[in-house]
Amino acid sequence: MNYQETTNWMFNQLPMYQLQGASAYKEDLTNIKLLAAHLDNPQNELKCIHVAGTNGKGSTSHMLSSVLQEAGYKVGLYTSPHLKDFRERIKINGKEISEDFVIEFIAKHKSFFEANDMSFFEMSVGLAFDYFAAEKVDIAIIEVGLGGRLDATNIITPLVSVITNIGLDHTQFLGNTLEAIAGEKAGIIKPNIPVVIGEYTDETKPVFLAKAEENNAPIYFASDLIDQIYLSDLIGDYQFHNKKTVQQTISILNNETDFKISVEQLKEGLLNVVKNTGLQGRWQQLGENPKIICDTAHNKHGLSVVMNQLKNEKYEKMHIVLGVVNDKDLDSILPLFPKEAQYYFCHPDSSRALPAETLKNAAEKFSLIGEKYDSVEIAFAEAKKNASENDFIYVGGSTFVVAELPLN
Repeated sequence: MNYQETTNWMFNQLPMYQLQGASAYKEDLTNIKLLAAHLDNPQNELKCIHVAGTNGKGSTSHMLSSVLQEAGYKVGLYTSPHLKDFRERIKINGKEISEDFVIEFIAKHKSFFEANDMSFFEMSVGLAFDYFAAEKVDIAIIEVGLGGRLDATNIITPLVSVITNIGLDHTQFLGNTLEAIAGEKAGIIKPNIPVVIGEYTDETKPVFLAKAEENNAPIYFASDLIDQIYLSDLIGDYQFHNKKTVQQTISILNNETDFKISVEQLKEGLLNVVKNTGLQGRWQQLGENPKIICDTAHNKHGLSVVMNQLKNEKYEKMHIVLGVVNDKDLDSILPLFPKEAQYYFCHPDSSRALPAETLKNAAEKFSLIGEKYDSVEIAFAEAKKNASENDFIYVGGSTFVVAELPLN
């Protein structure tokens, strides 16, 4: 199989949360442990930072990678989902894994995957661990896919565990209270391994404290400990807490491991995240006159910050290109959007996408008025056609929507 055929096989043959949703979620770590053993446990050769959280874990992971790259280290970065190409998930110093490595890995282990019903995500995690070990990275930043306790990444013993924040998302898997979700994310806390908490609430703090105490894990609440925050090229308002989280994590690396990162390297790393790692889709500007911003925020916790940031923009008229997946709680996210905007409801190219007509009808109940379009491309083109140079266009609601934009 060539690269396209290989990734098509991965996507189509096996459960993949990004495409299928609930049916791809595994209830335990048996499969990934089986795969890791088959691969000779490459994860045991890696020094890691493990990053979980409802929102911000992708940005935080990329920031950490950028800072460690500035400090001269060879840094593996595993994140999900991807926007354009599967290889975005697995990078070393910002460079994507080669197509050849992906092809050879799948070809070599395909019969094992099929015999043991490996999920898309389990294969991807195994591939990342195998690649980072083969390339002898100095450190690997590993982002949790979903939850924490039962996530396929949760077979590593990291140098530091990181939990960015807790919000109500993926409640069908993780529970429908903040305490329950915090309990799942806290599943990445390991015995005697320091853990950094980015944001907490009255509901989640006791959960983190109890899990840390149970594991004799030193716990650091970054929002309380970091006073001076450095600038970053990631300018979304929600990066405020992510930067604190990164700075606290780097402090622990400096004080408790052999890794050494200067203040200057920390500052440079935060300022050059996009250049160093290739991160896209986080309050990313795609044009001006009219100003065009896209963002992958897709749940109440993330969108509330983004919608507040929109209020600070200056414009004559707001145009919003909006699409969502079919498991979103529309009653929690639609009230966050501005009523005075012109809406372009679209259907992203995914089997999980909510039909634009359904979204339009739901939005009208919250006085969000606009037309429906069969694709992101058509909706985006219509918004650009209708917008004057003093207007503002926002595109978002789902990673799938942003993935279909011309980002470069």
